[in-house]
Amino acid sequence: MNYENASDIIPEKLLKEIQKYAAGKLLYIPTEDKRAWGEKSGYRNQLQRRNIMIRNKYANGVTVSELADEYFLSLDSIKKIIYSKKDDRQFAYAPIVRSAVQYANIGMLEEWIYCYLLHTRNVAPGLHDLMSKECLYFGVVKFPLRLIELNGIMPGNDCTDEASADVLPPLLIQYKEGKFYCIEQKNVLAALKQRKVNAYPTIIVLKETTDYKRFMKHYENVLFYINQA
Repeated sequence: MNYENASDIIPEKLLKEIQKYAAGKLLYIPTEDKRAWGEKSGYRNQLQRRNIMIRNKYANGVTVSELADEYFLSLDSIKKIIYSKKDDRQFAYAPIVRSAVQYANIGMLEEWIYCYLLHTRNVAPGLHDLMSKECLYFGVVKFPLRLIELNGIMPGNDCTDEASADVLPPLLIQYKEGKFYCIEQKNVLAALKQRKVNAYPTIIVLKETTDYKRFMKHYENVLFYINQA
């Protein structure tokens, strides 16, 4: 450890006060940063995100052995993560708006989309454009459905028998070349149109840099985030 001359660092008035109590002694002055281990580097947050995803995948049918292979962990380590009693269990995945908002609030919106496409929509990993690493996601926001290109989508009630939109997922809408397209959930959009819903919780998917810049220019300050889960 390198030592500093206190007179070079501490104001003279304060130094005289310290000398009354500890003149000639070596002092350790602790930092005010009281963050727990791993918080400063972000490693703790990365572990939390990883563990949430492990528990979500296990809850949706992925085996302990498959998880061990995917995350390069031992079977015992995977079991400890799965069965541990952690506060982050409130972030268990569910294919509804509330769950998506919870994930967005902790910076894990991309993980929620992954779970939704893989476990709810049954889209094979790596086979869908919305799961691309190049995609950017904006949301969850209250979005006017009139802006979405219908492309033959007709209002209907073939989406679900639930009476409340609270148990439906947010829409995944892609913004491309200045227009909004519903790609994965046309039946959900049709049901919302049937119910004459004007605005609905939505995640905007952006793939190209030009689309991102155009979207941020025209909509960044227009769309409102849904923050309450």
